[in-house]
Amino acid sequence: MKKIFFLMLFSGVLLSSLANGIYNHSINIRDKNDKQQPPGRRAEVLFLGHKDTHHNSGKFAPMLSIPLFARGINITYTTDTNDLNAANLNKYDGLIIYANYDKISPAKEKVIKDFVEGGKGLIPIHSASASFVNSSWYIQAIGGQFKSHKTGHFTAVNVNKTHPVMEGINEFETWDETYVHSNINPDKTVLQERVENGVKEPWTWVRNQGKGRVFYTAYGHNDSTWTNPMFQKLIGNGVLWAIGDKVQAEIAAFKTPKVLYNDTIIVPNYEKRDPAPKFQYALTPEESMDLMQVPVDFEVKLFAAEPDITNPIAMSWDERGRLWIVESVDYPNTFVETDGAANDRIKILEDTDGDGRADKFTIFADSLNIPSSIVFANGGVIISMAPHMVFLKDTDGDDKADLRQEFMEGWGKNDTHAGPSNLRYGFDNKIWGVVGYSGFNNTIDNKSFRFAQGVYRFNPDGTDFEFLANSNNNTWGLGFTEDNNVFVSTANGNHSDYYSMPYQLMQRPFPERIVQASDTQNSNGRPGGRNVAQQVIPLSIIQGHGDMHTLTPNLRQVDVHGGFTAAAGHDFYTARNFPKEYWNRIAFVNEPTGRLTHNAIIERSGAGYKEVDGWNLLASSDEWVGPVQATVGPDGAVWVADWYNFIIQHNPTPGPTVSEGKQFINGQGNAFITPMRDLDRGRIYRIVYKDAKPYTPISLSKDNTAGLLGALESDNLFWRLTAQRLLVENNNKAAIPGLIKLINDKKVDEIGLNGPAINALWTLEGLKVLDGSNSEASQAVVGALSHPSAGVRKAALEVLPKNEQTFALIQKAGLLKDPDLNTRMNAFVVVAQLPTSVEAGKALYTASLDAENAKDEWISKALYAAAIRHQDGFMSSVPAGFKTSGTTELTLTQRVVQGLSNEIYSLARRQGSVGAVAFSPDVVGKEIIIKAAIGRASQQDGRPNGPGGQQVAIDPNAPIQGFIAGQGGRENGYGVFIQDGKLNMIVRQDGKSYVAVSNAALPEKYELVAKLLAGGEMSIEVDGKQVAKGKAPALFTKTLDLNLRSSQDLQEPTNDKIGDYEGTFRFTGSMEDATIELRKPGTAKTVVAETAKPVNAPAQDVTVLQIDVVPNAMAFSKKLVTVKAGQKVRIRIANPDQMQHNLIIIKPGTLNKVGAAADEMALNANAASLSYVPRIPEVLHATKLLDPDESTVLEFTAPSQVGDYPFVCTFPGHWRMMQGVMKVVK
Repeated sequence: MKKIFFLMLFSGVLLSSLANGIYNHSINIRDKNDKQQPPGRRAEVLFLGHKDTHHNSGKFAPMLSIPLFARGINITYTTDTNDLNAANLNKYDGLIIYANYDKISPAKEKVIKDFVEGGKGLIPIHSASASFVNSSWYIQAIGGQFKSHKTGHFTAVNVNKTHPVMEGINEFETWDETYVHSNINPDKTVLQERVENGVKEPWTWVRNQGKGRVFYTAYGHNDSTWTNPMFQKLIGNGVLWAIGDKVQAEIAAFKTPKVLYNDTIIVPNYEKRDPAPKFQYALTPEESMDLMQVPVDFEVKLFAAEPDITNPIAMSWDERGRLWIVESVDYPNTFVETDGAANDRIKILEDTDGDGRADKFTIFADSLNIPSSIVFANGGVIISMAPHMVFLKDTDGDDKADLRQEFMEGWGKNDTHAGPSNLRYGFDNKIWGVVGYSGFNNTIDNKSFRFAQGVYRFNPDGTDFEFLANSNNNTWGLGFTEDNNVFVSTANGNHSDYYSMPYQLMQRPFPERIVQASDTQNSNGRPGGRNVAQQVIPLSIIQGHGDMHTLTPNLRQVDVHGGFTAAAGHDFYTARNFPKEYWNRIAFVNEPTGRLTHNAIIERSGAGYKEVDGWNLLASSDEWVGPVQATVGPDGAVWVADWYNFIIQHNPTPGPTVSEGKQFINGQGNAFITPMRDLDRGRIYRIVYKDAKPYTPISLSKDNTAGLLGALESDNLFWRLTAQRLLVENNNKAAIPGLIKLINDKKVDEIGLNGPAINALWTLEGLKVLDGSNSEASQAVVGALSHPSAGVRKAALEVLPKNEQTFALIQKAGLLKDPDLNTRMNAFVVVAQLPTSVEAGKALYTASLDAENAKDEWISKALYAAAIRHQDGFMSSVPAGFKTSGTTELTLTQRVVQGLSNEIYSLARRQGSVGAVAFSPDVVGKEIIIKAAIGRASQQDGRPNGPGGQQVAIDPNAPIQGFIAGQGGRENGYGVFIQDGKLNMIVRQDGKSYVAVSNAALPEKYELVAKLLAGGEMSIEVDGKQVAKGKAPALFTKTLDLNLRSSQDLQEPTNDKIGDYEGTFRFTGSMEDATIELRKPGTAKTVVAETAKPVNAPAQDVTVLQIDVVPNAMAFSKKLVTVKAGQKVRIRIANPDQMQHNLIIIKPGTLNKVGAAADEMALNANAASLSYVPRIPEVLHATKLLDPDESTVLEFTAPSQVGDYPFVCTFPGHWRMMQGVMKVVK
């Protein structure tokens, strides 16, 4: 797969804001209408690399893209030798080869030969002379062949200084492999020689081959050479010479815009670059387009720009194919609540004359305040506009909203780049969206919800709200494939996640396959020797790389330098106007700080997915370009919303160390205030495939059933989903026969899909005719369970009613053994949501014996979720005497049995935050044991916990009180809390209360255990001693409807709070390793989950320290701590910030080395799983990566050697600012 070149980033932020236009600076670069000007263009060069990290072409190729782009040359990168075909290669002017390929086929050899000898350029670098050893033509065409090498420092001598390639090239010293060549072709011009012991080895040369030209250099083994500016210039000169005089003239005629800078404006220098970044003046849309690169077969077309539009933050299309955009000039810091200003708008853009440019602009709604996304529903639009969702509708046909309804109040506005976004109409006829750490805290339909950072959905009328899964940081991207797989992008270096199933199905920890050795230590320094049960993550990181590929070095990122610190969007290519390699496979992740739109290739990995680096769809060297959404439009092109702003970064606030002594301040949207935020510009582009089939505009009507059924057969998901929505919204049952016909069509396309059948199935589901009321519709769905398309089978099983008959249908269709593993996994997910069944449990036991299921990460989790639902049937199949211990590796069956035998859930690892488990476990007939380590709050605590996300501070010196954990309500429920200095446990059954209350004074730190045991026995223990007891009639006999929750009780106005206290009774202390265990009386435990064992209180000879993250400051609360050599140390670290952090302690004098290792590590795909802790000996001790509001404890023995030991955060980019010193003294 080809990959285009570019590079950029995003951090705990997203998007950028507005300013007052004081930096408008007109630049008249050139006259576009100059008739004397010859036609110009950029050159196109294909770079053939390989996947090996030896001669790391994937790392080095981007180092060329920036300097070559500045010289008018586009680089396209590939590692696929199948791209060496005539149709593809002839699109390029030159071919760079830097790789190790042993042989080449005769067909590919001919393609390269015809390419070069026909007049194109060949640029082999370094190891290219060791490739294709079976081709004598290739060896002689290069001019020589690698023979052997040693290594060392040397300087190649310039022996031909007059050749054009050598213009401006000075001799330079580097460390490299000292190539010796054989089979040297004398027909060449040597430009450089490497001299060793008097022997002259040709090093860099040029030659002609047929009508083409060849440039070769033996330089290029590793970073020491590739990062040398003179080497980069040498390669650039060589490329320009090799592609020939005609192409050079075309480049010269292109005349790229001259970019101007202001030297006096202070620009934050997060990376502490030398020289510091400067403020670039804005460019016109035409000039900006000249600084963009798209794939060689594509072109950029401008659809709209200022002054017609400004600051497009989101966009969508109606059923007439008209573009609707959300303009937000109030973003990020202008609040209607305080400023009285509401300046944002929704605008309809139309191209009425068919020339590809918008020429009609209609304001649909104004007086809005920071709307962040838009979706069509119920004849109008829903916008996310914290603290509400808002429904807007035109009721009289004038394209003006005259109905405005606010609903779902409670979305956080304390940080405007972390609120709700990416509203989408889903296959399931619900509205989907994502939210960042500003979160939600309020009631919906009289149910209390409190969550942050993740995915949610609700009915178009605002009912049946569900929070589906947590992400690991700020989130602003959501996308669906054509077969309804769901993906998310997040900021802070994680740009692709896969959503596998609802969070509520995955609450119970799942034992790992490999059992820890008895002498190992877990992440908190506790002894191992058991199989640790891990919380199952339904939204999993799948990104295959961390680095961006930009076209400008002038990036401004507060963290994740060079990576995706501001990823936005994850829409897939879901039409058929692009080449096949894009279809349902490439997602577009925007990175406005990197000035690009990334091609994230999503490939199957077992039942799940993995992301592969596909480089870029679009990238720019214009430092204002800021793509925030890239979505397939009605015409099959990809439309890009360009925020076009110099300032993208939201927070943290730049301080004196990064801003030449200036201290910026944050506004009420938590973004730093600067007039560099532009208010006047914005662009909408279309990325068009040059060979796309013609598009004839169409328009749908809810009243035209035939037209809607026709649109369901479109090869563009936009039209299919729009038709589905209109049919469902209007309850159009007249369409059912046509829908059944689509479902019964057994055809599949080139990639094995039948999109019309999938959308038709979901349309039937939306029409609510699958409950048995329409036998023909139900029969069509059952028939689709055996459709040749796996995506159709998946859709059919997902739309089946969740009743007792469905399992038999799934079993009969063989979907628990489906050859497509993704469909098989989803069959288990559906079974996990069916009524409990002994037969289902038995079938799941049989499935657990399947080796293919056992080795697949996703299927094993889904099967476990289903086994929890059908536990009795599963366990009834387990043979007597079945062992789950005494082995170093567990089978899937053993893992499931262990998990079912130990129902332990993590509760409040976070302090007063969104730490509650978002579901209601079954407590009927089970004992309940709550455990937690209780202590005082951190000095830094204080997070957005009120409705709408307002900040609620904690006084660490105040008495500890508040809600610890509970479930249910006042009729039936239980809870544990501290009130008036006393521990309380309340059990409510059938409206009556039973209590246990402590009387003795509580210590500042203690281990809490609260129990409801068989017979209704209640007790509370502090540090192993009983301090209270009580008696309820029995264990619970009824399910508890209201969710399990921790750290605070239900939000008003509910009357279902457990205790008698005001408000949510937020917990004001710290709560570590909080768990709840549910077990049947007399059940012997076979496994202890890691979270079940609280941290032991420190011994008296331990030095106890508290080091916290300072919110929004990129700093630790302490710069200096002192410990004695050889002493035991226990550091408690709390992270009340909105970004992830860690803390590592390193050897004296190694800060820069560790920092460089952290920068390098940040771009690796597995860095997050390693908590961004470099695996080098300079790192002595490290915490895991802490999520927002999370805390942990780091225990170690202080070094015996006195000295200053730095402690630092190595989350990408943080180490330059988040530093301190641990001074070790005698």
